[in-house]
Parts: sequence; structure tokens; C-alpha cells
Amino acid sequence: MAVPKRKTSKKVKNQRRTHKKLLVPGMVECPNCGELTKPHHVCKSCGHYKGDEVVNN
Repeated sequence: MAVPKRKTSKKVKNQRRTHKKLLVPGMVECPNCGELTKPHHVCKSCGHYKGDEVVNN
């Protein structure tokens, strides 16, 4: 069995885990109502996309 010769230090352990994190998606303001939405998605509050009403509320 493979057994580590020495204990892994906190520094080495944390350096290995630097890429394991949550990413916040970039948000843009809806030009119609001002609500924050994901880019290239229909606004959930007013139903507009690129100035046109796509979804009726």
C-alpha cells in the first residue's frame, strides 16, 4: 500500500485546493426594469429580452 512518508502541510493542501471554489456568474442590468439578470437570458421579473417582450406575465 502506498503510504505518505510525511504529513501534508496546510500550505500544500490549500495550494492544491485553490481551484475548488464557487464562481459567481456575471450579472447585467435589465434595460427595461433595472433588475439584475444573467447576460443573454430573458429577464425573470419583466419578461423582456433585447428590448422586446418575450414572456407575458
